[in-house]
Amino acid sequence: MRTLGLLLVDGFALMSYASIIEPYRAANMLAGRPLYRWTHISTGGDASHASNGAMIVADQTIGQPLDCDTLFVVAGGDPERFTDQRTFAWLREIAGRGAVLAGISAAPYLLARAGLLDGYRCTVHWEHRAAFVEAFPMATLETGLYAIDRRRLTCAGGMAGMDLALELIEREHGHGLAAKVSDWFIRSEPRAANRPQRLSLRDRYGISNDRLLKVLAHMEACVEDPTDRADLARIAGVSVRQLERLFDRHLGTTVGESYMRIRLSQAEQLLRTTGISTTVIGISCGFKSSSHFSRSYKQRFGRSPNGERGKLR
Repeated sequence: MRTLGLLLVDGFALMSYASIIEPYRAANMLAGRPLYRWTHISTGGDASHASNGAMIVADQTIGQPLDCDTLFVVAGGDPERFTDQRTFAWLREIAGRGAVLAGISAAPYLLARAGLLDGYRCTVHWEHRAAFVEAFPMATLETGLYAIDRRRLTCAGGMAGMDLALELIEREHGHGLAAKVSDWFIRSEPRAANRPQRLSLRDRYGISNDRLLKVLAHMEACVEDPTDRADLARIAGVSVRQLERLFDRHLGTTVGESYMRIRLSQAEQLLRTTGISTTVIGISCGFKSSSHFSRSYKQRFGRSPNGERGKLR
């Protein structure tokens, strides 16, 4: 029997937790014998609180001895705000004993802050990617659903937790049992570790014009230093006038309006998921002044960047 630890950091997403633990529960049931057992751990107190208000009663708290084969750390929200040194020290202690450590959703950020991902391949939920890359250059960040590198597992969270759990069940108990668990949860197609976390640009925008998709991909990759229309047109291989027509026909907007929406969406994401100052966020999204950023943001979302932060708090 393999022993699993589940450290649930307050604010964790219930979906990320369930997609990890439910495959193991089903594996026990479908195998007809207990293959896995688990212990719930909180960072303090008797329960861990999910982002939707649900509570999971903890069996123990950090700092107490834990004998496990794999410790799953599940976290959400803004991982930059989690600075509990006791938790980081405890994670290092568990790793030092030889346990496999798995970070789910925002938790790879916590493992990296504890110094446990230096020199490892890893992934993280796409909304935390920008902050992770800047904060932890020693880790090799990938964009897939999950990554397995020696005794470190990382997962984007959400439904990707099931993909990771099924991969581990298959490694430990064979394809047959993993396939039964997959069928049990009506998962008709397996997803490999390197599958993208997000829908393709084609699906997100609902368009199929390759020239336009090429420009949109460039826009999303270049928000800090926006590219002018002439260079965007060269990327598409058309004139500026033809490019404007493409945007109007397929998206109903101008090139400038589309680029502004992309930049402001990036800013809104950073405001929601990081503690980076609004000034730095504005600069990183291509705004030359705080006033321009604030004015544009309010026009798009109906409130200023500072108002957005206040609403989230």
